Amino acid sequence: MKNPACISRRSAVRRIGSIGAASALGAIVSARPATAPGRKADAFALIGDRFHNFDYIRTALTRTLVKESGITVTFTPDYTLLIPEILKVHRLLIMLCDGLVFPGGYTTPYVFYDPEKMKITSDPPLPEFDEKAEMWITREQGKAIRLFVEEGGSAWFFHNASYISEANRDFRDVEGALFTGHTPFRPYKMKIVNPDHPITRGVKDFVVTEEQHYLIYDKDPKSVLVRSINEEGLEYSTPQHGNQGATCEACWAYDYGRGRVCFMAPGHTIPSLWNPEYVKLQKNALRWLLRQS
Repeated sequence: MKNPACISRRSAVRRIGSIGAASALGAIVSARPATAPGRKADAFALIGDRFHNFDYIRTALTRTLVKESGITVTFTPDYTLLIPEILKVHRLLIMLCDGLVFPGGYTTPYVFYDPEKMKITSDPPLPEFDEKAEMWITREQGKAIRLFVEEGGSAWFFHNASYISEANRDFRDVEGALFTGHTPFRPYKMKIVNPDHPITRGVKDFVVTEEQHYLIYDKDPKSVLVRSINEEGLEYSTPQHGNQGATCEACWAYDYGRGRVCFMAPGHTIPSLWNPEYVKLQKNALRWLLRQS
């Protein structure tokens, strides 16, 4: 089996123009023998950001989706590839990234460090860093995602992708929620609240240890499949949104136009993504999103 491909925008667009979108990208993305002519590739995965390393996400999803589920996936951290020409030759968009870029640079990729133990020495002195974050998503990219799903594609959002909703109306309408914040790393339960949906069928409650994400859910409550619960009753609140309690929507799925959407909150570490019950949930979701169940 070949390794999942990582492509550049230049090579993708060049091949689209010279060969034709479907056949060119099919050959690029294949994690197994090349996609048959005229057949859409399986999944385009936009993953990784400053605080969520590309490699751990690729490692986790490669085992679960490529090796064990047999689909083809293009993994890339390059958000400039989120364009209609690439989306339209795939069946599924996967996103696990927060939408933030830091054009002024930053001193470390991590926020979890002790500056007293990680002092930076440079000779000559470094220029001053402006660590202000910006959102990369454009109006056109949000529209491209919405049209992709409306016209029959599927979108699968993980973990911190909900950050992006505040910056783009179309993205929020597709994903279905607004991120409000998260707790420190600590255990929480993923409680199945709709065991009859194809995504949750056969999946038991499970516990992960990572940030418990909170959000404002916009869609029909009947579409919620799983809720996160802090079993010690620890609540979460912010000045802007108030107290949101000890539980929040953590997985949902619904039809959107002619396409399908699913969101799953856990995703900060490989141990979370490889929790056996979570793997079941992911594999069920993959089949549902690709209309295999």
